[in-house]
Amino acid sequence: MATEQRPYHLVVFGASGFTGQFVAEEVAREQVDPQRSARLPWAVAGRCREKLQRVLERAALKLGRPTLPSEVGIIICDITNPASLDEMAKQATVVLNCVGPYRFYGEPVVKACIENGTSCIDISGEPQFLELMYWKYHEKAAEKGVYIIGSSGFDSIPADLGVLYTRNKMNGTLTAVESFLTIRSGSEGLCIHDGTWKSAVYGFGDQGNLRKLRNESRLKPVPFVGPKLKRRWPISYCRELSRYAIPFLGADVSVVKRTQRYLHENLEDSPVQYAAYVTVGGITSVIKLMFAGLFFLFFVRFGIGRQLLVRFPWLFSFGYFSKQGPTQKQIDASSFTMTFFGQGYSKGLATDKSKPNIRICTQVKGPEAGYVATPIAMVQAALTLLSDTSNLPKTGGVFTPGAAFSRTKLIDRLNHRGIEFSVISSSEV
Repeated sequence: MATEQRPYHLVVFGASGFTGQFVAEEVAREQVDPQRSARLPWAVAGRCREKLQRVLERAALKLGRPTLPSEVGIIICDITNPASLDEMAKQATVVLNCVGPYRFYGEPVVKACIENGTSCIDISGEPQFLELMYWKYHEKAAEKGVYIIGSSGFDSIPADLGVLYTRNKMNGTLTAVESFLTIRSGSEGLCIHDGTWKSAVYGFGDQGNLRKLRNESRLKPVPFVGPKLKRRWPISYCRELSRYAIPFLGADVSVVKRTQRYLHENLEDSPVQYAAYVTVGGITSVIKLMFAGLFFLFFVRFGIGRQLLVRFPWLFSFGYFSKQGPTQKQIDASSFTMTFFGQGYSKGLATDKSKPNIRICTQVKGPEAGYVATPIAMVQAALTLLSDTSNLPKTGGVFTPGAAFSRTKLIDRLNHRGIEFSVISSSEV
C-alpha cells in the first residue's frame, strides 16, 4: 500500500466512543513498543476535538508517554457530513472504523473509503451489514484496489482464524468444526457496554431483511465433505468441557461460512462445516439465560419492545449490559477461551466411503473480549494490512478476516500480543 502518499498510516474513527478509546490506546501502545522499528504516523477522528484530546491524554497517562497527544493527529469529521468523511479518508492508508451500530453508521464510511482509495477495517458483529456491504461494494473496492474487512474484533477473528488454524494443524483434511466459547469473569461479574446490545436488538429485530438479502443473492450451497455436521439442541451438554452450551448467536457462523465459501471458490480449498456455541456453566445459568432469551426474543419483535430494550439494557439483559459499560476492574478480571473440536480424514483416505478418522482439539485464549482482545485484533489486522501486502488477496474487495488474512502472519502477531492459538490434542480414531 502507498503509505508514503498519505499523512497517516492509520486513522481511528470514533476514537472518543466507548470501544474507540480502547482501540486508540492500543494503537498508541503499538506506537511506543520498543521493538517497533518503523514509524507509525496515525490520527484519531471524530466530532469533538476536546473529547479526542482527552482520549489521547488518558492513553498518554496510562502508557507513561506524556508527549503522545502532540504526536498524534486529530481529524474532525461527522458521519452525517460526507465531505468530512472524504477529507478523513484522503489522509489515511487504513481507517479503523469504531462507529456503530454499523447498520446505521457504517455504510457512509465504507463508501468514503472506497471513493478515496482507502482501506477500511471495522469490528462489526452484524451479519446483515457485513453481507450487504459485500454485495454493494465488493466490485467497486476491487476496482479501486482497496480492502474493506469487516468483523475484525472479537467478532469474528478468534472464530474465523481459529477454524483456519485448526485446518492448518490437522495432518489431513478437516471437514467439520464445533467451537465452544467460555467467558470468565472476576468477583464483580461480567458487563458489556450497551452499544453491543443495541446492535443485537436492531439486528434480531430485522431478521426478515437478512433472510431476504440471502434469498436474493441466490448463492449455490457450499459443498461439504464427509458426514453433514448435526446441529445440537438449543441446550446441550459438552462432555469434553463438562459444561452446558447454547448456540452462539453472534456473527461467527455467518463470517466463517463466507470465508469457507471464498477459500473454496477462489483457492479451491476443501470447505469446512462450522457450528458455534457458548458455554453457560451450571443449570442455574441455563435457566437465567433462558428467561433472558425469551424476554429478548419477545420484545425485539415489536417497535415499542425494541425501544424498551434499548432504553433499559441492564434490566432486560439481567445485568449483563449497561450504558456505563464495564469497570476497569471487571475488564482486568475477564478472559475468554474458544475451544475448537474438529474432525476429518487422514491423507489418502477416501472421504466419500468412510467415517472421519482424525480428531483435533485447538484453542484460542485471550484477555477480556470486548475492550482488550477486540482492540488487539483490530489493530493487528490493520498492521497486517499495511505490512504483509504480498500475502493478501491479489485484488481489493470486501472480505472476511479469514479470506483476507489466511496466508498472512496475523496469527503470529496475535500470539505475540496475548491472543494465543494452540493445539490441545490431535489423534487418529
